[in-house]
Amino acid sequence: MPMTQEGVRPDGMRVRFEGGDPLQRRLRARVERYLRMTGRSERDCTSMYVKTFVIFGWAIASYVALVFFSTAWWQAVPLAISLGLATAAIGFNIQHDGSHKAYSARGWINRVMAATLDLVGASSFVWARKHNTIHHTFTNIAGWDDDIDVGSLGRLSPDQKHHPMHRAQHLYLWVLYAFLPMKWQWYDDFKDVARGRVGSHRISRPRGWDLVLFVAGKAVFFGYALVLPAFFHPLWVVLVMYAVACFAQGVVLSVVFQMAHVVEEAGFPRPDAETGRMPHSWAQHQILTTVDFARNNRLLSWFAGGLNFQVEHHLFPRICHVHHPKISRIVEGACRRAGVPYRANVSLTGAIRSHYRWVKRLGRPPQVRAAG
Repeated sequence: MPMTQEGVRPDGMRVRFEGGDPLQRRLRARVERYLRMTGRSERDCTSMYVKTFVIFGWAIASYVALVFFSTAWWQAVPLAISLGLATAAIGFNIQHDGSHKAYSARGWINRVMAATLDLVGASSFVWARKHNTIHHTFTNIAGWDDDIDVGSLGRLSPDQKHHPMHRAQHLYLWVLYAFLPMKWQWYDDFKDVARGRVGSHRISRPRGWDLVLFVAGKAVFFGYALVLPAFFHPLWVVLVMYAVACFAQGVVLSVVFQMAHVVEEAGFPRPDAETGRMPHSWAQHQILTTVDFARNNRLLSWFAGGLNFQVEHHLFPRICHVHHPKISRIVEGACRRAGVPYRANVSLTGAIRSHYRWVKRLGRPPQVRAAG
């Protein structure tokens, strides 16, 4: 997996994976054979285009009903929750595949789909660097993977510093998860662009059309989320419904993200302190640090954009997520034959319980945790 400029920390440290990866080559060959034998394309899938139409229809209908037709709280609250869930579905499915170039073989279509993230309040420019480059390269490596770094508010990796407040993190983290969209919309994107950095990684600042999209995306989002509704409803009502939609979106986003990496079954390997070398190849690292969940839940798979098949997504980020259920059987079989552990929680509730136990365990002081 080639290193990129964004993946080099300011202190000059680098992470290097073991070279030569026969498992990755075998996986790629078997997946390509599956696609060839079934006549299916990696991208430009009809079902994905239909899904995009359905999800946008869901989001637009929820917004129109909420802003223009709701007249009582018992109407507005369910509609705000529906809008939050639809917005999460846009992120899980449309922008995510577009950002990874997994939506279409045509670059401009991928860029348009990736830009749907700007429409829902976050920056596709920052996301591509934070998620595609940093998280997908340095998965679950403390100090490198920004997705497991929530600062002093939480301890998600055993290599992160413990604070006394972490004793209760298995309780309060669930509340903080609800604020994730607001944090992205109002703070993280502006901070990362201003600093030219995501966590410990340098990133380029947006220029030209990227800067136009960044500014226009924020303006359009705040315009339809707050300004337009204020013409029809009291401002305090608009702010409350905005919060309800964000909380629904935030909890769902966080649950899906955390269930794949911050659970008991996931590994948190360390690079060698002197050489920066990891103990495994990049593909094996992805398998060992990532956990699938609820693979037989078709409704969840549809809603979450196949992100419950996170192992497959990390190994094949440029293949449309509609293929993940079939590919997962290929990956699991290849891992079994290669002696590489393939981990999956049977259900969503099982994954949630695993996440709860993990953050509770890490909330204990290290010496207490070591003593059992």
